[in-house]
Amino acid sequence: MLTITAVIRAKRGHESTMRQALLDVVAHVRANEPSTVGYHVSQDTSDPCVFATYERYVDQAAMDRHNNSPAVARFFDVAKPILDGDVTLVYANEIASRAG
Repeated sequence: MLTITAVIRAKRGHESTMRQALLDVVAHVRANEPSTVGYHVSQDTSDPCVFATYERYVDQAAMDRHNNSPAVARFFDVAKPILDGDVTLVYANEIASRAG
């Protein structure tokens, strides 16, 4: 299982726009990406400008399909002007999990 963890910081005052942009990606994943095993979005409890995603893919092809999707392109069109710094990305091979 391949994973991506992303930490995203929105400029203050743009939290709701970032939140909606991320939720739009989730909607696309649910409807169009059967090889995306999990796609989780969180918002920091102490700093609402900070978001995190945890993404799980069956293989590199699934990850590539997601990263090259129109939904991800639309997300970055919305997110780039309201990012507060760089997005931190961690690409990893999952070594353990606890299923639902």
